[in-house]
Amino acid sequence: MTPEQLRASILQYAMEGKLVKQDPNDEPASELIQKIKSQRTRLAKESKIKKSKKLPLITDDEKPFDIPDNWEWARLNDLSENVQYPFADGPFGSNLKKEHYTDKKEVRIIQLSNIGERGWRDANHRYTTFEHLKDIKRSEVEAGDIVIAKMMPAGRAIIVPQHLEKKFVLSSDAVKFVPNKLLYKDFLYFAINSSVFKSQVDAEVQGITRKRTSLTKVKKYILPIPPLEEQKRIVAKIKKLMPLVDEYAESYNRLQKIDNEFEDKLKQSVLQYAMEGKLVKQNSIDEPASELIKKIENEKAELVKEGKIKKSKKLPAITDDEKPFDIPDSWEWVRLDTVLDVRDGTHDTPKYVKNGIPLITSKNISNGHLDFSNIKYISEKDFTEINKRSNVEKGDIIFAMIGSIGNPVIVDTDRKFGIKNVALLKNINHSLDMNFVLHYLYLLENLWIKNASGAVQKFISLKKIRSSLIPFPPLEEQRRIVEKVEELQSSISNLSK
Repeated sequence: MTPEQLRASILQYAMEGKLVKQDPNDEPASELIQKIKSQRTRLAKESKIKKSKKLPLITDDEKPFDIPDNWEWARLNDLSENVQYPFADGPFGSNLKKEHYTDKKEVRIIQLSNIGERGWRDANHRYTTFEHLKDIKRSEVEAGDIVIAKMMPAGRAIIVPQHLEKKFVLSSDAVKFVPNKLLYKDFLYFAINSSVFKSQVDAEVQGITRKRTSLTKVKKYILPIPPLEEQKRIVAKIKKLMPLVDEYAESYNRLQKIDNEFEDKLKQSVLQYAMEGKLVKQNSIDEPASELIKKIENEKAELVKEGKIKKSKKLPAITDDEKPFDIPDSWEWVRLDTVLDVRDGTHDTPKYVKNGIPLITSKNISNGHLDFSNIKYISEKDFTEINKRSNVEKGDIIFAMIGSIGNPVIVDTDRKFGIKNVALLKNINHSLDMNFVLHYLYLLENLWIKNASGAVQKFISLKKIRSSLIPFPPLEEQRRIVEKVEELQSSISNLSK
């Protein structure tokens, strides 16, 4: 059960009369409701309030559940103080308009953004003036009044707090409810925020993008009303329980975080185990990695002679201090640029065109895939220029060098595209399983992110990428490792479903 579900259950339990015991000595709610009716009738006769339109009697079909015998169902309109404001029909509505908004910080406007899930939210300060207040007196709200959102999230309520602001007015996106003084305001606040009220609102909201209710509808919604003393006992119990729910929420959120991280951490552990040579057995008949590296270096030298790739700057020898962990004797530590052709794309911003060649950036690389759905295009001329240094081909690995560093992906399409702020790893003579490289990059990207340069936008240089270490097993073992890693990671993903 989520913390939100637990809070809702406590309120529902309270509204059904199951949270505290009934006391036969309490004055029944029926007498309390009668006192409110008599009071309103008397004030109307004395012309101190305007007589409200009579709402229909509550039918059994409207009542969502049974309540104790000494409780009563009542409509929200019949529970209001019904104080008469100038130019107003009652204490509910607002006549604030956009022309009343000003920069003068005189009268605070209560907006939807102030109606928080757990009460008043001090955000989005907007104001009107004392001069405007004369014309919008109906919109004035005082500390202790209840404000109910008319839209998104329709039906949510807050109690207006005692605040540094001297005056409050209500925006047209909410309604105010001034509780009758014979009732316990805090109980009504919890009742309005319970599923009893919310279900009525949700059943009648209108609109597709911005669902909303209306003042007329809010007035007619029903609430269960206990005796006054029981209202107080219920509120005291709720206030005692809610801090415990908050403690539960902290534990629940910590557990959720652990659950969310569990899959990633377990997959990282599998990768680490694999890259240390502990996931599959070594086979003595496999060609040692040292022999494979010699072949790659010879092939690379031949390609340089033929002008197919550029000659790389000589990288320093690998010291023991650089090696992050031990590997099997048949493996070798090498730098990426020793066994791969490491390149990058443009770092300039070419002119974009409406139709042309796609330009892949970091935002188009996510979750192991290339995303062409939100792509920008460049001209054939600019693509040709970028392709001189990159020449992305199917089977290559690309990943982001700037911003969200990493997110490596194997190119699985023959579609032409350029790359910007993206690194490129090309297999030299297919002496590497690129899926093995891909899996190691998932470990390596954490180190890159940690050691990235840049204050505002982090980046990893091509020099750092080329000099990065990779553990290099025999080719056949690379393939066995990839097969085992993918089998285990698939099982881990299935566990989380």
